[in-house]
Amino acid sequence: MAVFTEVSQEEAGELARKLGLGELRELRGIQGGIENTNYFLTTEQDGETLEYVLTLFERLTFEQLPFYLHLMKHLALHRIPVPDPHELPGSETKEHPEGRLLHTVCGKPAAVVDRLRGKSELQPTAAHCDHVGDMLARMHLAARDYPRNQPNLRGLAWWNETVPVVLPYMDPAQAALLNAELAFQNHIAAGSAYAALPRGPIHADLFRDNVMFENGRLTGFFDFYFAGVDSWLFDIAVCLNDWCIDLASGAPDEEREQAFLAAYARVRPLAAAERQLLPAMLRAGALRFWVSRLWDFHLPREAAMLKPHDPTHFERVLRQRVAHAR
Repeated sequence: MAVFTEVSQEEAGELARKLGLGELRELRGIQGGIENTNYFLTTEQDGETLEYVLTLFERLTFEQLPFYLHLMKHLALHRIPVPDPHELPGSETKEHPEGRLLHTVCGKPAAVVDRLRGKSELQPTAAHCDHVGDMLARMHLAARDYPRNQPNLRGLAWWNETVPVVLPYMDPAQAALLNAELAFQNHIAAGSAYAALPRGPIHADLFRDNVMFENGRLTGFFDFYFAGVDSWLFDIAVCLNDWCIDLASGAPDEEREQAFLAAYARVRPLAAAERQLLPAMLRAGALRFWVSRLWDFHLPREAAMLKPHDPTHFERVLRQRVAHAR
């Protein structure tokens, strides 16, 4: 999250009233992340203080965004704890009974969702990983009948496009690793085991800072704006590469990893192809975030509150995953 577009009190207040959320009392920019403009939006209605998150989308288009917003609404209706998007009152139709979830602020696509309770757990234990694994499996199953389809926009096709763009910034050893891993992932994607992986809507970015806990209880997943239809195993791998590693070295933490996988499998046991390809998908997840962080670091956009993530972190994770896959 960051602030690329400055939103005035008047514009935010008008949207809050239009959505029936009450009178605006506070608008505060959110620091962190690198994709969209985000604000905490506090309103008052019937003497009650209510809190929401206003997001302006800087890269995603009006055509792409319904997939994400309606997925969140679908999951909320299936009792998965996610930020529930607010519709424009009176916009419901027979085809879309949930109403219009996508709005316009400062000429850009925007959404307002409920703010989740709690805070992110940045030093997770095995117990936290158990909770996340359990809820991720429930989320995958709840989204099986979601009717909209959109690919993972940061998947293999994007890696193939972006690696040549960031290669000029790499030293020879880094460039060799990037090229070798990209070739390996293209090889894996062409195989029959990969084709057999169960698929559906995935979060694709479920890091520690995208999950909330309160008193040790998981209260929600958020920031679905990298979601897409892909293998469920890739979603698992992204989580394992963040929740279940040592941040300093990038090395896997076996206790947390086993807790996560056991909790996930209690809800949805892994298929044979998933067990076979988990090491390769762990490498894929590390490659995806190394490439995207290289791109954001070396080709940054201006924002009022923007701190690019360190790309070398996922270089370390990838090297660890390659070493442990042998």
